[in-house]
Amino acid sequence: MTEYTTVNHAEYEATLSRGAFGTREKPREEAKPNQKRGRMDIPFLVLSMMLLTIGVIMVLSASFARSYLMGNGAGAVFFNQFRFALFGIAAMLLLTRVPTHIYRRFAVIAMIGSIVLLFAVFIPKIGVSHGGARRWIKVGIEFQPSELTKIGLILGFSYLFCVRKRPRNKIKIFELRTWRARIFALLFRVFSNTNIQITLIAGVAAAILLKQPHLSAAIIIVGIAAIIMFRGGLKIRWVTLWVAILAVLVVVVVQYVEREFQAGRLEGLNYQLMRIVSWLHPEADPQGGGYQILQSLYAIGSGGAFGVGIGQSRQKYLYLPEEHNDYIFAIVCEELGFVGAFLIIALFALLIIRGFWLAIHAKDKFSSLVVTGITGMLAIQVFLNISVVTNFLPCTGISLPFFSYGGTALVIQLAEIGIILGISRDITNKKAG
Repeated sequence: MTEYTTVNHAEYEATLSRGAFGTREKPREEAKPNQKRGRMDIPFLVLSMMLLTIGVIMVLSASFARSYLMGNGAGAVFFNQFRFALFGIAAMLLLTRVPTHIYRRFAVIAMIGSIVLLFAVFIPKIGVSHGGARRWIKVGIEFQPSELTKIGLILGFSYLFCVRKRPRNKIKIFELRTWRARIFALLFRVFSNTNIQITLIAGVAAAILLKQPHLSAAIIIVGIAAIIMFRGGLKIRWVTLWVAILAVLVVVVVQYVEREFQAGRLEGLNYQLMRIVSWLHPEADPQGGGYQILQSLYAIGSGGAFGVGIGQSRQKYLYLPEEHNDYIFAIVCEELGFVGAFLIIALFALLIIRGFWLAIHAKDKFSSLVVTGITGMLAIQVFLNISVVTNFLPCTGISLPFFSYGGTALVIQLAEIGIILGISRDITNKKAG
């Protein structure tokens, strides 16, 4: 009879033959609940606060024209964002005090609960629709459950990698007597694989998000799953295979859309495929599908090297849609120019690099995977948002962390920063620096 035992975390770390980056990982002690903790990582905190400060200022600059013209007062959007920033900072500071073992204890509950919340948007009188999308829940306050799902899945996926069971002796499937037993043994082996479990859970969450529809959140969820599996030990050949398959699918879809466009057969394309048409040929429909990206490119081009100055953007005067939300980086480029935009990208790069540094030096594997997941999610959002604004990629509706207007997203982003800062307190003084 095959025995399965829960592997001790420290023993599991020691038995890993190779890590995600091809190097042998050293055993690391799990942070003990009563262990004296150090101070939070100051470089990561400073970089986060710098980006938050610049982001809130840019929300004021980008939003006051539309806010005033809509009759809400020039500073209405700014004051809302500033209030949520204060709530987020309070949540961040609170979470820096939470020991890591608390996250681990409630990781599965957080993962399951976050997926349940995704279903709740379809419940009448609870789910709320805006602009044809049903992405919000209103229970006293209105928020997007997809933001909670991201961190819930990060905690859950990280936990699954730390408690997975490994058989002492693998079942030799073809030595079993009946086909029924062989099929059962094969299914058991497949679904007991942590990578398969994470893929299925991420697939369910992504499918619900696509139903809302919320394509950007679905992309991020899949990205989170891929990053955590890679860091958790997924072999590089599987990563290469997935990337190759995705690349082929993208090429096939883009070529198909281009052929349909050249032949003038656009009536049969759905909304998502029409986004690709607007990406490839925004000039073909300057007052329709290509309007937003053309106005974004006008804003970026108008900025030049040093920009037109804070508050001096012209595109924000009802020319560029979503100027204080998904397309706020275009206003950044217009007002701060290439130099200012480059410095902001540099700050994001330093924050992401520091986050991965903290992940590598985390006290235990669970902490390492959580920091990797949060930092990776931040990197995905920054890359996709800037790529969309500059028309490097088709429009996906992904916001820019710390910059784009949105209360739920900002509070949860700062809470996630607090989780990383709390984990950084368990790094020994010898490793900190």
